[in-house]
Amino acid sequence: MTLDQWLTLLGRQHPVAIDLGLERLTTVAERLSLTGRPLARHVVTVAGTNGKGSTVAMVDAIARAHGLSSGTYSSPHLRRYNERVTVKGQYVTDDQLVAAFERIEAARTQPGLPEVSLTYFEVGTLAAALIFQEAALDVVVLEVGLGGRLDAVNIFDADVGVVTTIGIDHVEYLGSDINAIGREKAGIFRRGAGAVLGSSDLPASVREVAEHCGVGTLRQLGESFVRTDAVDGHWSWSGHDAKGNDVELVALPDPHLPLDNAASAIQAAWLAFGPLSAERVARALSSLDMPGRLQWKGPWCLDVSHNPHAAAYVARYFKARERQGTVPARRVAVLGMLGDKDPDGVIEQLQSVISEWIVVSLAGDRARDADTLVAAVKRHGGHVLARCDTVDQAMHYCETLQPYADERLVCGSFLTVAAALDYLDAQSE
Repeated sequence: MTLDQWLTLLGRQHPVAIDLGLERLTTVAERLSLTGRPLARHVVTVAGTNGKGSTVAMVDAIARAHGLSSGTYSSPHLRRYNERVTVKGQYVTDDQLVAAFERIEAARTQPGLPEVSLTYFEVGTLAAALIFQEAALDVVVLEVGLGGRLDAVNIFDADVGVVTTIGIDHVEYLGSDINAIGREKAGIFRRGAGAVLGSSDLPASVREVAEHCGVGTLRQLGESFVRTDAVDGHWSWSGHDAKGNDVELVALPDPHLPLDNAASAIQAAWLAFGPLSAERVARALSSLDMPGRLQWKGPWCLDVSHNPHAAAYVARYFKARERQGTVPARRVAVLGMLGDKDPDGVIEQLQSVISEWIVVSLAGDRARDADTLVAAVKRHGGHVLARCDTVDQAMHYCETLQPYADERLVCGSFLTVAAALDYLDAQSE
């Protein structure tokens, strides 16, 4: 089968899309000989509500800048499934993924043993692990899909666990108690390993879990490592290496990603495979290309922010631009969201930096109809210019506005941003 055919099959072979728990996955991993040995010389696992993807990308870039071979596993993808797995800075090929899926299928249906049903994400996690072990990498960086303790990537032990931020999200799986959510995400920590707390505003439960499980080294942003704000495009970081020695990196380039995540990535790298060179960290941060994270294409800014915490960061970003003199006459947002997300929270955070809204319906079982977004925008005093049935319609409508919007934000979902990028690429052909 082709990769697309495999992905279609994987999407429907398990009765539910999300099935938290490690027992089924561990059974198949053992059949594949994936347990009992590390994925790489150094493994970093990243959990949190927001900032996971950028933290993964920065740890990976720092590792490669220091001459280490590395791989990443992240989700969801923006446009192609292959984006989820990288080896040495490159997306894996269709053939690599298909070969891994075939091995997993043979293992889960192994004759003489009970057949094991796996979710789309669980199969993808095992596929990434097979590819990493075959590549014999120095560093592997894993992004938790949902939660932490019961997420598929947690079957692999990490030398360093990072928790970026904690917010209320995925309440149907994690609940609405912030401390309970913190405990779930902190489930990635291991006895004797490193723990990086990537926010000064984490619930107390995260640190409690880290200390209770007996991590070897605990570093928290604002306490044991700190960062300055970016001034004239540069910032500085100071913290501790794995032995507790003071270390400092100065004149680092602004990666145009949250600096809390950049600081956490640097601290995780120090613990996992330091020492680090300021010159090489600077090179890593300068090389980053994160599609869908405050990505500019002409007047369009595309960001996958789909919860209030992420939307607040986008709002702060635009306010900082305005303080620096970039004040558009008109900034219009194209917003499309999934049904399990919080539109009121997102709109409330963005309303102060958005002039008008174009709302769009997304396709699929989890999609949110544009009419509910219209109501949410109006609840927060916003003005809806149009309600569209597709992202293409919304993009075209925005382009025909008179007067034109000086800046156009596309946000609310990976699906919204992916469709917008497809539209812009088609327009440029």
